[in-house]
Amino acid sequence: MPPPMISAMDASAMGVSAAGVTAGSASAAGGSAASSSSAGSAASSSSAGFSAGGSSAGARILVADDDARHAEGIRRYLVADGHDAAVVHDGRAALDVARRDRPDLIVLDVMMPGLDGLHVCRTLREESDVLVLMLTARSTENDMLLGLELGADDYLTKPVSPRELVARVRTLLRRASRGDPDAPARRIRRIGRVGIDPAGHRVTVDDQPVDCTRGEFAILAALSEQPGRVLTRAQLLHHTRGIDRSSTERTIDVYVVNLRRKIEADPRRPRLLLTVHGVGYKMAADPGDR
Repeated sequence: MPPPMISAMDASAMGVSAAGVTAGSASAAGGSAASSSSAGSAASSSSAGFSAGGSSAGARILVADDDARHAEGIRRYLVADGHDAAVVHDGRAALDVARRDRPDLIVLDVMMPGLDGLHVCRTLREESDVLVLMLTARSTENDMLLGLELGADDYLTKPVSPRELVARVRTLLRRASRGDPDAPARRIRRIGRVGIDPAGHRVTVDDQPVDCTRGEFAILAALSEQPGRVLTRAQLLHHTRGIDRSSTERTIDVYVVNLRRKIEADPRRPRLLLTVHGVGYKMAADPGDR
């Protein structure tokens, strides 16, 4: 589906009244006002819902942000891009809706009442592989890395450009769709004790399944495509979500550390996922010969 002309939507959508923040969906693109401001605060944490039929082409996206005006602006841009979008304003409501409605992607603010976004992200990762795009007003590298370590798929720092957020959402959904089990050439890659199924988005160690985040899997899939070939951190960033302002080479190092904990017999002495100092990383062509 060609991208819609969201440029026609003015950024004033980001300043919409908080009274307009009830459940958001594609069918309610115009938005309906809440019955009152007092009721809005009570309903904001639990009234989110998706349209009954969903969007015929887009994804179901949950926006979890305690800033009502900001959340509504994001919702409107997502709806304009063809998605079915709903809004909640605290962490507990985000978990409730995610468990009940199983969205394809969650735009998750870090600073929320009840449960913060980091706690929500950690819990979601224990229960599902839903895509998570985290938002935060804090721009330090440590905050970004913590979110990625907990399993976030991407990260944006506020103030967020709605157009950039929509572009990030498209990229995440496109990369996730590449794991379609009906894709051709479904082939398990075997490297030592590790099995990698690119089409099924599945990793095993000694034939036992291993949970990996999407970022971790993207790196593993890229390196295992040609064992022995060195990929730079910049190349690996492109495989995860492309080179952008919120990504650094340190991000790749975090993914690699996490992967080694999951697939190496001794993460301190890796035999599969190897560092090539001053260049990047490679997958061992022969794990028994190092």
